Amino acid sequence: MAGSQFGKIFHISTFGESHGKALGVVVDGCPAGLSLSEEDIQEMLERRRPGKNLKMTQRKEGDKVEILSGIFEGKTTGTPIAMVVWNEDQRSKDYGEIAHAFRPGHADYGFFAKYGFRDYRGGGRSSGRETIARVAAGAIAKKMLLELGVSVRAKVIELAGISLTEDRQKAELLAEQKILSLREQGDSAGGVVECLVEGLPAGIGEPVFDKLDASLAKAVMSIGAVKSVEIGDGIEVSKSLGSENNDAFFLMEEKDYESEEKERDAAGKDSCPHSLPEGTSSFEGSLRKGSNHSGGILGGMSDGSTIRIRAGFKPTPSISKPQQTVNEAGEEITIAIKGRHDPTVVERANVVVEAMTALTVLDAMLENLSARLDYVKRAYRR
Repeated sequence: MAGSQFGKIFHISTFGESHGKALGVVVDGCPAGLSLSEEDIQEMLERRRPGKNLKMTQRKEGDKVEILSGIFEGKTTGTPIAMVVWNEDQRSKDYGEIAHAFRPGHADYGFFAKYGFRDYRGGGRSSGRETIARVAAGAIAKKMLLELGVSVRAKVIELAGISLTEDRQKAELLAEQKILSLREQGDSAGGVVECLVEGLPAGIGEPVFDKLDASLAKAVMSIGAVKSVEIGDGIEVSKSLGSENNDAFFLMEEKDYESEEKERDAAGKDSCPHSLPEGTSSFEGSLRKGSNHSGGILGGMSDGSTIRIRAGFKPTPSISKPQQTVNEAGEEITIAIKGRHDPTVVERANVVVEAMTALTVLDAMLENLSARLDYVKRAYRR
């Protein structure tokens, strides 16, 4: 199977199936000297672990990660980092009755048409459980980004058609009630995840085929159940005027700039996320935008403001309501999917969006080190 690798410099290769022995990832291209432990990885894996509440699948998995290589005395060695999570609570028998049926909304038919057979136990590589490997690798990327003064954080902003952006506590309660009601009915719901990248310097990304927004869109769209990706104002830009959509540039006053620097220092971040090599125009560190319709990306490159991405997730396709389909013998049949499934994947998927965003941004930053001679000189000058 092709397509299980991601990234150019910070490169990952994932493996494993939902009902196989384990899932895992090999991370190559991580520089030596990064402090890293299994606890760092586990913290992110805990956010996508199943069975934590009734809105999630009740499959009981500890999702405990084991680091097999690439770490010595608590630091990365610069060699490939191999990580594995063992499956513990598979119930393959739940899929026996639909072993030869193409489940609506799933990848079953695509797999069958491509390979001539398929792993019907939970979807194999197309299962949401495949994202364990992405999250484990993303945890490393996030930790390295923090060393560079860049933060990545995702959250659910819409669930089951209910916006969570205003009066979040009340909205979350309404959404929870709706999800639990859908679960009782044997149905499911989708939602929207928003991810913000803060502290990223301007100029990260490429201006043609490898645009930063194009890379982010591919990365996030590669997550199972994602059906739309928006950057900045997204589809709404088609309704605006140029005078409304353009983000005006201005220079931050020196006192405001110093105040921002102090705030970053107090937060333990790098003193200036927009700092540039010697010889660069001095005003660029204080250049700001009056708005952010672009979502932090212009011409395929970061513009120094917050990057804003939104991912639209479809409802979980595994539902217990009767559905019309066709089996491998070419017969029309009706199925009701059994097993333990999420009535919505959105709450567990937000950390996956975060992981894929972090992997993309870090890879672009590492690639950017060769963009200018002064960057190379700064890295190698003694």
